[in-house]
Amino acid sequence: MSHLVEENLKTVRQQMELACQASGRNIEDVQLLLATKTVPLEKLQMAMQAGAALFGENKAQELRGKFPLMQQYKQVEWHFIGHLQTNKVKDVVKYVTLIHSVDRLKLGHVLHHQLVKENKTMDILVQINTSYEESKFGAPPEAALELVEQLSQFETLNVKGLMTIGKLNATNDETRHCFRLLKLIQTQIREKQLPRVGMDILSMGMSGDFQVAIEEGATIIRVGTSVFGQRYLPDSYYWNENASQDD
Repeated sequence: MSHLVEENLKTVRQQMELACQASGRNIEDVQLLLATKTVPLEKLQMAMQAGAALFGENKAQELRGKFPLMQQYKQVEWHFIGHLQTNKVKDVVKYVTLIHSVDRLKLGHVLHHQLVKENKTMDILVQINTSYEESKFGAPPEAALELVEQLSQFETLNVKGLMTIGKLNATNDETRHCFRLLKLIQTQIREKQLPRVGMDILSMGMSGDFQVAIEEGATIIRVGTSVFGQRYLPDSYYWNENASQDD
């Protein structure tokens, strides 16, 4: 089993190299984040032993379950990549260094309030729904600039860039369009030179489309099944707009 995870990691890294070469980019400019949703601790440990250093979780309750591993492997960095309900903020800010999925002002308010209490700051990405799919979270592209401006008013939040999920079960061209749109939004926001807003991170691309994402400028790709194998729950469990929510 450990051999398999290690081999899969090697394969993904080779595919990353090829995508970087194809687009004239440096492999050092793209981080591989391993998506850990439903992945058992022993598989995560295998990945860590094989040199993986960046992990992302979708669910607050799963983060808590993985805390023993976080304590054991202190050199490993954890991000939160799933839809964040406001009543889970307290848990999430305990464990992660970057939240990829800030998609509404209300969430910014709640994060700020919690971080003030804890005397902390948090790096965030603003999630954009570049595919305009109703089943997805994320601000619509035309509202991206306004949301970034609003979130930048909270001194506890450091806006570091943008995140999107490519169109699910789509052709490469449709997916590429989503990623190009995110890159365009990044450029437009950069030009505004907003105080306390960095636009260096583009989190886009998953197991099925990360090579296209790299070609279009991704700086973090979020890969799960390509390394850990198929999950027993469908994507809709993680990304569906109809998930129970408190706000």
